[in-house]
Amino acid sequence: MAKLSLNKKLEILSDAAKYDASCASSGGERRDSRDGSGLGSSGGSGICHAYAPDGRCISLLKILMTNFCIYDCAYCINRVSSQVQRARFSVEEVVKLTIEFYRRNYIEGLFLSSGIIRSPDDTMVDMVRIARTLREAENFRGYIHLKTIPDAAPELIDEAGKWADRLSINIEMPTEAGLAKLAPEKNGREIRKAMGDVRLRREASREKTFRGRAKAKFAPAGQSTQIIVGADAADDRAILDQSSNLYANYALSRVYYSAFSPIPDASKVLPLIRPPLLREHRLYQADWLLRFYGFDAGEVASKGMLDLDVDPKLAWALEHRGAFPVDVNRADREMLLRVPGFGTKTVQRLLAARRHRRVRYEDLKPMGAVMKNAAAFIVADGWSPRGMTDEAALRNRFAPPPEQLSLI
Repeated sequence: MAKLSLNKKLEILSDAAKYDASCASSGGERRDSRDGSGLGSSGGSGICHAYAPDGRCISLLKILMTNFCIYDCAYCINRVSSQVQRARFSVEEVVKLTIEFYRRNYIEGLFLSSGIIRSPDDTMVDMVRIARTLREAENFRGYIHLKTIPDAAPELIDEAGKWADRLSINIEMPTEAGLAKLAPEKNGREIRKAMGDVRLRREASREKTFRGRAKAKFAPAGQSTQIIVGADAADDRAILDQSSNLYANYALSRVYYSAFSPIPDASKVLPLIRPPLLREHRLYQADWLLRFYGFDAGEVASKGMLDLDVDPKLAWALEHRGAFPVDVNRADREMLLRVPGFGTKTVQRLLAARRHRRVRYEDLKPMGAVMKNAAAFIVADGWSPRGMTDEAALRNRFAPPPEQLSLI
């Protein structure tokens, strides 16, 4: 095989990395540099863009260390039986690319994933070496996200969390049956065990030493995972049940959803077409309701699949018209959070205002409420939703036009 140039490797391995959605830097903190001379800043543009909770766009070099892999996961374009062109970065090449891209103001950090070459431990050793070299030899203080290998030795996971801001371990399939069918070499129990170990290490790192000193940080931006949507028969309820379990038991920072995309030389067990991208979007919306609005998976996806025509919160409100309209001056926080058009900050401001006076309809928009969505579901001083309670009319009002849906 002809030797590939660094640019050709970058072309191959950055393209291969696009299938991993578990890439975000929200929650990361700038690492301290004693003399203030460390590398890593808050400006520039790059290969991959993630967004922090405050809305900042954070640019990352997103690459695979290699797309060689000893596994044969049916849904993966880099599986061992695939005919894709292969490439592999050395440790030194990844370090060089990261530093050069940073110096050119292209990126603020690195997202590094990899196929499994030789063994999980061998792969993880090289990934840890990259992070350690960036931190120690190059004094790099930007963001580093490492995709960890569940079967790697615990001491390698320890090292990874020492140098990286965030770790991700992709569970990939929403059910054990799906994983066994499409990725029989992977073990769901081992993946969850690795997630549990990361959680325990993170919790231990927050404790003080017996002398009252803070311990060394371990993956301070947490851990994330990815679930592939539509590669197996799992419905949205099963996917959200899995996400709820992961958030509750492993303290994940985020679950990412990636709509399955057909790949060359695909296995016969895979679908021929990808699921609608709108399904992926609805799952993200539902995930938000699970994490911040007090919903559970059974409520959000009571029929198995999410409604593609309207967002999950509005769909729930339409199914539970008997719970509305809600009096904004009397309802508790939990019920206010279920009003379409009311976000968490809106509810917080509304409750604060109620302590001093009654809230009028015209007060709600300045609080951040989206009144186009909320008006039919609330009662306020100066407002009653007369004539706006018909479910069919509301659904037609909020559903996107058919021609818009057909494009997704």
